[in-house]
Amino acid sequence: MLVLAGMVHRRKYAQMGNGAPGNAATRIETSMLSTGTLSFLKDPEIDQWFAQQARERDRTKREALLHKIQQKAYDAAYFLPIWQLGFLCVTGPRVAVSGLGLIPGYIYSAPYEEVRLQT
Repeated sequence: MLVLAGMVHRRKYAQMGNGAPGNAATRIETSMLSTGTLSFLKDPEIDQWFAQQARERDRTKREALLHKIQQKAYDAAYFLPIWQLGFLCVTGPRVAVSGLGLIPGYIYSAPYEEVRLQT
């Protein structure tokens, strides 16, 4: 259960990410459109605005429609931006050898076998 702006929402939540290349339209198509491959939304207004922008030839009007979709998703709090760093970096006052910089040009702690804590 989630309470947003005085409304109670009961729905399943999914952790998802979209690192695919593209512009706003391609990201909206996969993540916000009701037929999108990564979408859990079923919002008729977003679907209508997206279809309208797909037919629109004027770049400024198309951009305005995409901004309208993004603003609605923001206002309705459809997405919660969470960054989850999947790489371990070992550093701190208890670390004798962190592994940072042991491999030139590699920005993470590695190799992990070389990480040592102070005794």
